[in-house]
Amino acid sequence: MNKTPINAHYLFTFAQDDMEDWDGIRTALAVARAGTVSGAAAALGVHHATVIRHIDALEDRLGARLFQRHPRGYTLTDAGRLLEQSATAADARFAQLAAQIAGAAQRIEGALTVTALPGLTQRIMPALSALLAAHPALRLNYTTDARLFRLETGEAHVAIRAGARPSAPDYVVQPFGQTQVRLYASPQYLARHGPADDLAGHLFVLPGEEGSGAPFMRWIEANLIQPETALISNDSSALLQAIRQGLGIGFLEIDQAEGLIEITSREEWISPLWLVTHVDLHRTPKVQAALAALKGEPLTD
Repeated sequence: MNKTPINAHYLFTFAQDDMEDWDGIRTALAVARAGTVSGAAAALGVHHATVIRHIDALEDRLGARLFQRHPRGYTLTDAGRLLEQSATAADARFAQLAAQIAGAAQRIEGALTVTALPGLTQRIMPALSALLAAHPALRLNYTTDARLFRLETGEAHVAIRAGARPSAPDYVVQPFGQTQVRLYASPQYLARHGPADDLAGHLFVLPGEEGSGAPFMRWIEANLIQPETALISNDSSALLQAIRQGLGIGFLEIDQAEGLIEITSREEWISPLWLVTHVDLHRTPKVQAALAALKGEPLTD
């Protein structure tokens, strides 16, 4: 005989060990309320054999008889009455927990992780700032990196990606304009090195290996066999400052290039941008609010 007292806390933690245990408790509660296997089966929407199996398994697990079987139905034993009282309380606790979770899921609050390519910050930060102003309970984690964050493992809520349309089956993908990368130099650089009509004779400021897949880097590889580099860095801020300081010419988004001189632009350097979310989180209010902000849609409280 099981000597562990049956109470709401015990049933709550007992059910956490295995969801089949909670199925058994719910089934026992349904039988206690209906008084018959058939009535419990109808209430739960399962076959009567499932009800019997759940009750037998629960009694074996608890080491106690919960019901006295007779031709007219099932009658609670003393242990069964304890279970009925405690299971009712545990059921209420689960219902309360479910309501709290559902309520939290409908609020626009908590951590929001947005990832983007380096160089897009000036374009998207005004929208994210407006989002935080509209929803002060949000806490933004904004990460710029060339690597692809895995939305399916929770590394990000929203990812802004460039290049080919993401094809993962569980991703929701929406167009987000294009990159506007062009080749720029500072006035100081051109004053020292002369016009950049022949790129082969100039110094470049370039990203490292992480940027090798960018269209402009593929163009460099195809057209300049061994470009002279003044700086290679994985830090987009360092690249920007190096171009501004006249160390070399480099590739920037249009909105980063104030005060710089455009050397050239090519259609093959244009790359589409995508807003990417995971299907499991796409419809949550927090993610929808972030998408609306990034797309320039009106923000609501």
